[in-house]
Amino acid sequence: MPLQDIIEQTVSGLGYQLVEVDRSAGGLLRVTIDLPWQAGQTEQFIQVEDCEKVTRQLQFVLEVEGTAYNRLEVSSPGIDRPLRSENDFLRFVGELIDLTLKAPMGAAAGGLVAANRKKFRGVLETTDTPQTWQITWRDEPTSKPGMRPARVNKNLPVQALQFNLSELREARLAPIVNFKGRRPAENRSNES
Repeated sequence: MPLQDIIEQTVSGLGYQLVEVDRSAGGLLRVTIDLPWQAGQTEQFIQVEDCEKVTRQLQFVLEVEGTAYNRLEVSSPGIDRPLRSENDFLRFVGELIDLTLKAPMGAAAGGLVAANRKKFRGVLETTDTPQTWQITWRDEPTSKPGMRPARVNKNLPVQALQFNLSELREARLAPIVNFKGRRPAENRSNES
């Protein structure tokens, strides 16, 4: 049985969701877990005790399976959580995300963005078309290091990009550090 399947079976058997598995040089095996999500449910977060529980079970299972590794690291997805499945995108509608396309925009950009652009940051939204998503953003002027950020011009046009999951190389929550906690999505959408 492949390593990914062994880990996924173990993690889901304990009631968690496997986010990603990464094998690094030096024998590091990094496993990222999260709590399963259902629409309408209040957001719950992985605790240290959850990581310890999964670590103990994986150590046992990997030893039985004869999997070679030097160090096992089990962690939560963090503030820049990868988005991979349809359920991940549904869960984070209204949040600011970073995405990278597999191919540049090309002629489809219609001159609105650079034809060779593949990276975007915007607010994730649903569309009327099944399995199609959209992000919206305003192209704000960038500030130089050490300078105050430029004030956001509310008159900048809102741009939108529609995509489906097969067009993505990678999508993650934008790592917004706010020591007062993440604001609910409805508060952020009123500021646009």
